[in-house]
Amino acid sequence: MGPNRRTVRLNQLLREELAGLVQGEIKDPSVRSVTVTRVEATQDLSYADVYVRTLTDEVSIEEAIEGLESAEGFIRRRLGRELHLRRIPDFRFRPDRALEHVQRIESLLDEALGQQEDDGGG
Repeated sequence: MGPNRRTVRLNQLLREELAGLVQGEIKDPSVRSVTVTRVEATQDLSYADVYVRTLTDEVSIEEAIEGLESAEGFIRRRLGRELHLRRIPDFRFRPDRALEHVQRIESLLDEALGQQEDDGGG
């Protein structure tokens, strides 16, 4: 069973708030180019997976995640003040590989379709 509507709304809210904090409040330069792509919180809010991507190649995703992890206390305190939730989840920052995955599938499809044309099929 997928997440209920409340959890979906909460994930969206956390994503928006985290994105705002990352862009506007955290001074660490390794975090400036980070975009929060999605958040998946557990129903009891014990933790949330936060998927992130860097917008430039200047900072590696590993460096960016390190920066986010070191700012987690600050992030949780700010969210606690802003959101008035009964608890703020522990965050697990993860690289969002969805874009890479899509690009890989596209290149495999291009390859397969190219081979099909070479065989005279299609």
